[in-house]
Amino acid sequence: MEIIPAILPKNFKEIEEKVEQVIGIATLVQIDICDGKFVPTVTWPYWKADENFEAILREERGMPEWEKINYEFDLMIENPTEDDARKWLSAGAERIVLHRESSKDLTPIIAILSGLVEIGIAINISTKLEEINKYSDKIQFIQIMGIHKAGFQGQKFEPDAIKKVKEVKAMFPHIKVQVDGGITLENASLLKHAGVDILVVGSAIFGYGHDESENVVENFEEFKRV
Repeated sequence: MEIIPAILPKNFKEIEEKVEQVIGIATLVQIDICDGKFVPTVTWPYWKADENFEAILREERGMPEWEKINYEFDLMIENPTEDDARKWLSAGAERIVLHRESSKDLTPIIAILSGLVEIGIAINISTKLEEINKYSDKIQFIQIMGIHKAGFQGQKFEPDAIKKVKEVKAMFPHIKVQVDGGITLENASLLKHAGVDILVVGSAIFGYGHDESENVVENFEEFKRV
């Protein structure tokens, strides 16, 4: 089971700091991109104008430590467009997550990304699997949200996500399944037994909030041992 550290960044500096903490232990990090519309939270680069992001789009610089680590961008943005796809491709995405509920039809943006990155569709526990069936031959993974509200770290895990994992595995056995949100060592074990391929872990690795962790490497290794 693969573990992907997740970063919910206020600014570029926070990405730099947290990526530095997982260099050498993780091969991929997930950056949560929130526009304040699809979800209430606003993150980099929507928080305010950012010269680093503009430089990245001009291909004058790369994401932090881009030569040592790969990036997955979780696009929690309203109605993602083909232009959004091109921006995050320019940022060096290895994987991109699109949320089923963010758009009536994800086909146009998937067409732009197809063959260039691994594509995943994020679904809520309440999402009917029939809603993503038409995308199933165009994506490489499905991300189940293990929390009630996307875009907020530190939320409690919703146990029904375990049942959702089994449903997804049964309907789409050829597609990898990852779970994002509320992951702890305890539920990580339950999710592994349910068949999860990948866990996306934020707070339990980095200690977001009042309990900023000084043991990121130790936390990561604990999840790897699950």
